[in-house]
Amino acid sequence: MAPTAPRDLRGGIDLGGTKIEAIVVDATNTVLGSARMPTPTTGGPGDVATAMAGVMQKAAHAASVEVTQVGGIGVGSPGQVDQRAGTVTAARNLPGWTGSFPLAAKLEALLAVPVALNGDVDVATNAELTLGAGQPFDSLLGVFWGTGIGGGVIIDRKLWLGRGVAGEVGHMVIRQDGRLCTCGRRGCVEAYAGRGAMEIRARKLHESGKSTVLFDIMREHGHDRLTSGIWERALEAGDKLAHRLIDRAVRALGAGIASAVNLLDVEAVIIGGGLGVRFGQPYVERIAHEMNPHLFADDRPPRVLLAGLGDLGGALGAALNAPPEGTALGVVTGRDG
Repeated sequence: MAPTAPRDLRGGIDLGGTKIEAIVVDATNTVLGSARMPTPTTGGPGDVATAMAGVMQKAAHAASVEVTQVGGIGVGSPGQVDQRAGTVTAARNLPGWTGSFPLAAKLEALLAVPVALNGDVDVATNAELTLGAGQPFDSLLGVFWGTGIGGGVIIDRKLWLGRGVAGEVGHMVIRQDGRLCTCGRRGCVEAYAGRGAMEIRARKLHESGKSTVLFDIMREHGHDRLTSGIWERALEAGDKLAHRLIDRAVRALGAGIASAVNLLDVEAVIIGGGLGVRFGQPYVERIAHEMNPHLFADDRPPRVLLAGLGDLGGALGAALNAPPEGTALGVVTGRDG
């Protein structure tokens, strides 16, 4: 008997500061194929888009289909995302991405499949609400601890976008005139807790003579930046500098997340992202502990939970927002989740 033609297939691409992950799912959100690669560190937005298309094609082949058999592809991207225009502006953790770039149109041209573009943390937060640890709650804050610190807000089981950039937990100011953030401002949570900012600080301290195994581990594993796995290995080796920087990051996260909770009074906080997932439950508990002194209603703190979808949350969230089958090319359909 001939196999049934594939139907209701959707693609999802999670564009991160250190990796690009793509998946193909069916109507039940079962992952049929996946692929990933490091995010390019040189070039510009066009080079990143080309790499994204290549990873999506590999994910389709892993699912034993051609990419053109996928009905639509959702993309979760960092930076300032204009869903309607299909553009991404100022994705500062990506190479050369300071201006605006038509990412959706570029991917459609490369893949010949309709593409919907949304913010990376927004789709990941919505995925946790729909499929992951956020399912029991009507309100929650998703916090994604990775290259930067991303956040998404769910109110009454709907994603709250504000005027387009709601949920920027990483840019809550926790210290006036504090450390310079990658956004160009000072004192943000991300300036202390983002993987990118921690690497900048680690390099500066190492160059000034501070001892650390971080860069030895990096070279041993053939990397050119400090991934979440390298930080984990350095902590396991008892590296004092790594412990110092991670401890500072946890304190910063606790203060910033607590401030956001004081404003929103959500039922739950979901911790995800590359570092959040890698470090797991012990660090979720540490972040919750650091939040408590800053909570106004400290007698009824929110639940603080590890992301239930792990590394796949961003890609699954993107796939949930893929254009429906039959959408014409050139029709951008960024949606609210």
